[in-house]
Amino acid sequence: MFYRAEDGHPLPHNPFKAIISPRPIAWISTIDTQGNANLAPYSFFNGIADAPMQVMFASTASKPDQDDTKDTVANIRATGEFCVNIVSNALQNAMNVSSTGFDKDVDEFQKAGLTAAHCNTIGCPRVLEAPASLECKLDQIVTLKGASNFMVIGEVTGVHLRDECIVDGIFDVTTYEPLARLGYRDYAKVSEVFSLARPDD
Repeated sequence: MFYRAEDGHPLPHNPFKAIISPRPIAWISTIDTQGNANLAPYSFFNGIADAPMQVMFASTASKPDQDDTKDTVANIRATGEFCVNIVSNALQNAMNVSSTGFDKDVDEFQKAGLTAAHCNTIGCPRVLEAPASLECKLDQIVTLKGASNFMVIGEVTGVHLRDECIVDGIFDVTTYEPLARLGYRDYAKVSEVFSLARPDD
């Protein structure tokens, strides 16, 4: 089948996010200027460079208690900092709780039963239970087409790895089974990996 994006899809549900899958999940922690912590998952996320290390995520909606965006972007605008926490399969329920559209002064760490740990290079907390966390300083916020669509680019200034996830010098994702976002309400976990050598290696 084929359809023009401008005409909309003919299916019962939009297939766009199912096509672009699996997507890694950035579980982003921030803090506002009053000291309120916030935690929310974003699946329009990826690493975009490694020298220096840089990541991006996109926020595509707004909340009634924020002007034109969600708490995460509003907090990053105000502080210039955020932390990307990686979601393990064991943390799927806590991640889901944190996706709730709570008021901006509600602490999702408490709601989800998580431990807010100190970061080393930035002022916002990280998820202690996460297998890895990337401390980030804001580089730029790009306004995208569409209402409340913003892409946030950050430079990684600190990296946390849980020691039990390092096996023979390798950060082994099978030790924690990262959660990935699919389409609709679907998720997947990574439990098996394989390697491919490039033909010119």
